[in-house]
Amino acid sequence: MGAESERVRGFDSLDDGLRTGDPWYRWGPYLSERQWGTVREDYSPDGEAWSYLPHDRARSQAYRWGEDGLAGFSDVEQRLCLGLALWNGQDPILKERIFGLTGPQGNHGEDAKEYWWYLDAVPSHAWNRWRYHYPQRAFPYEDLVATNGSRGRNDPEYELLDTGAFDDDRYWVVEVHYAKADPDDLLVTVEVTNAGPERAELHVLPTLWFRNTWSWDPDATAPVMRATGPATVAVPHPFLGDLELVAAPGPDDAAPELLFCDNETNLQRLYGEPGPRYPKDGINDHVVAGADTVNPDGTGTKCAARYRVAVDPGATAELRLRLRPADRPGDLGEDFTRVRDLRRVEADEFYAELTPPAASADEANVMRQAFAGLLWSKQFYYYDVARWLDGDPGQPPPPDSRKQGRNARWRTFNSFDIMSMPDKWEYPWFASWDLAFHCVALAHVDPAFAKYQLLLVCREWFQHPNGALPAYEWDFGDVNPPVQAWAALEVFALDGATDVDFLSRVFDKLLLNFTWWVNLEDSDGSNVFEGGFLGLDNIGPIDRSHLPPGYLLEQSDATGWMASYALAMGAIAAVLRNSGRPANDLVRKFLEHIAAIRNAVESEGLWDIETGLFADRLVAPDGTAVPVAVRSMVGVLPMLAAGVADETTLRRAAAAGKDFSLLLDRRGLDDEKELAARGLLRGGPGDRQLLLGVVGVDKLDRLLAQLFDPAEFLSPHGLRSVSAYHREHPYVLDAPGLHAEIDYEPAESTVAMFGGNSNWRGPVWFPVNHLVVTSLERYHRFFGDDHTVEYPTGSGKRLRLDEVVADLWERLVSLFLVGDHGRRPCFGGVERLQRDPRWKDNLLFNEYFHGDDGAGLGASHQTGWTGLVADVIRRRHGVVDPVGDVLRRLREQGPER
Repeated sequence: MGAESERVRGFDSLDDGLRTGDPWYRWGPYLSERQWGTVREDYSPDGEAWSYLPHDRARSQAYRWGEDGLAGFSDVEQRLCLGLALWNGQDPILKERIFGLTGPQGNHGEDAKEYWWYLDAVPSHAWNRWRYHYPQRAFPYEDLVATNGSRGRNDPEYELLDTGAFDDDRYWVVEVHYAKADPDDLLVTVEVTNAGPERAELHVLPTLWFRNTWSWDPDATAPVMRATGPATVAVPHPFLGDLELVAAPGPDDAAPELLFCDNETNLQRLYGEPGPRYPKDGINDHVVAGADTVNPDGTGTKCAARYRVAVDPGATAELRLRLRPADRPGDLGEDFTRVRDLRRVEADEFYAELTPPAASADEANVMRQAFAGLLWSKQFYYYDVARWLDGDPGQPPPPDSRKQGRNARWRTFNSFDIMSMPDKWEYPWFASWDLAFHCVALAHVDPAFAKYQLLLVCREWFQHPNGALPAYEWDFGDVNPPVQAWAALEVFALDGATDVDFLSRVFDKLLLNFTWWVNLEDSDGSNVFEGGFLGLDNIGPIDRSHLPPGYLLEQSDATGWMASYALAMGAIAAVLRNSGRPANDLVRKFLEHIAAIRNAVESEGLWDIETGLFADRLVAPDGTAVPVAVRSMVGVLPMLAAGVADETTLRRAAAAGKDFSLLLDRRGLDDEKELAARGLLRGGPGDRQLLLGVVGVDKLDRLLAQLFDPAEFLSPHGLRSVSAYHREHPYVLDAPGLHAEIDYEPAESTVAMFGGNSNWRGPVWFPVNHLVVTSLERYHRFFGDDHTVEYPTGSGKRLRLDEVVADLWERLVSLFLVGDHGRRPCFGGVERLQRDPRWKDNLLFNEYFHGDDGAGLGASHQTGWTGLVADVIRRRHGVVDPVGDVLRRLREQGPER
């Protein structure tokens, strides 16, 4: 067992928080890549966060709630931040943060316009590797904004490679490696490679700064770092004591120039008012324009070590820095090299243990970079909603409109923690359902952190007093699919199925959330649920969160999610019961809910005979009900609610009577031969199992026929979110006073509809694919080898469901692998990514993928849920047991009490 594996196994509990828990968590990649344009930093009267604090202001305005930077590291409270700034001698500003288009600027919504990669990371962050490609020409900021602004939604996005910025290979390859000698001794290596044809110079400025915590509190004082030598900076830390930054000489043996300013807003530039002499952008103005904006006394709250590195074509220059406790020895020579090399070897050993023996080298690379992206996407997330609503003492008050605006009903929300982000540039804020998927993948490398995240979102300072879980920063009150119980079960199983205390804690809070759903998202008590948004932004013809007045949308996906929620909660209750905790009544409670939802699905007309899928029902103000029969994942999701009830559970539920017992009677439980003949009851006496679910066997095969049809959902690289049938047959909805339509769009949405670059109208998405395929595993475990389906539909070939599962896993993984033609589908037609040795093995994990050819689309670093590919690689090679098998073993090993 390697050293990193030992560290991970040492993280038994994070109950005391990351700061006071295991010390290896104290430093990590907790810096965002975009703090500007976020809700937290928005103090506008209209809530237009993108325009209130855009990229052009970011270098000059002190942030209130967090920081951002390139290759950023910080302590867990983000008191002290370490990042990178670069200048090619041509740009009008330092490159201190990733540039991209705001939501209104992009022709398909917000979009980062840079190339950077998370190449490696381990859970303790004792080893992290980051890579960035920086043009030697002037960065085309204005061209990117203007050209994208001139394009419409039917046009492709205009990317940085399209501008010619990388022509003739005139760019820099910059890698940053972090290695820890111990929890508080951080070694930083910056490698700069000249990819161009001529010798060139790059200004490299590793930067250290304090998050501004003093401007918002009249009683706080600003900490001060100061130069104590030609390349040494004394840094007081509020809870780690005195630290010291030491910078080694550059390749020319010259010490870097230390530049100091203050992390304070440049009032003169932004508002035309007198302000600090050495403001936040002081180092920028000094380097780029020679301005007298750095402190000659060598003190401040922000410091950069400026190297001027001249590099020959194809050559690499190396820079070294070390941030360590002031009283601790540690050089920048042999000791530095030894530690860095050791941490790299430990990382290799860690991932060698995780890589399935049957996995190819390419799969191992995909898996490792997917995990790296997840680990790099941790972020310090600070948001005290009450303080944000009311304003800070001594500061101008927020506009009155805020009191009735965004998140005004979430005053109890108060986050000050490290969280897993979907994408630290496009989505630098948590989303509760995204987070559940992150945790399933994270559980393979860092189960303690995965459990910590699932518990955190249920804590009393996150969960609303009414039981709702916060959705995402732009609207905590919106509704995300309730997948937390499913994720908790998966994490529990992946972690060895021993931490019953974790399950018990998350179960208690999810009981409140389940009750909230039942009370507030089922308006007429019919057990057909609403919910609105549910994460599926553009999957339907109408905005599900903002219906016309008087309309009600009964949603088949919401109903399916709730049945799945009930099944997962029932399974957790069964685990708790099996461990000796009094949970019999709760097991029966959730079986009753499943029965009620199934009854509602059968009686309320959600099944559409024509499409072979489920459908929403739009109820008009006059009571008229119109089916919304789009061929989409909305109509597939009820199949996720599939589980198995064992003999003991069946008998206890039957004895209790009520809905579940009546359901069993209707299925013929009193005639076991008939039930077995119908394929719903399997096993011998004492070991019988009943298939539970919303979708009956008669409907299941019809639904799967649609799902596995290449002309509908089945693509070469997974399952589409909207059927390709709508390519030639757009769906038209006509209801009283309402007309809308939707077609199949395999790439970016061509209409703005309900949100930025969000698109569920055809592309392949990992999270729902994962849920559908694992539900097929559950069906196969029940039916066994007896049940086959035509796959693909129309092929005449029949496969068992486990064979279908294997093929679907292969299709999803193939998105990232080099195929027969030497190309990775995820890179699409971008030849630089497909062919160039400096680019082709650096992977991007996009938000979604083209429904026909698999090209990556949307957010470029959405490792959050696309990181599930690492989980899939391990599952498809048999090193991960399905959660159902794990739970069955638990039942067999432990006596019922």
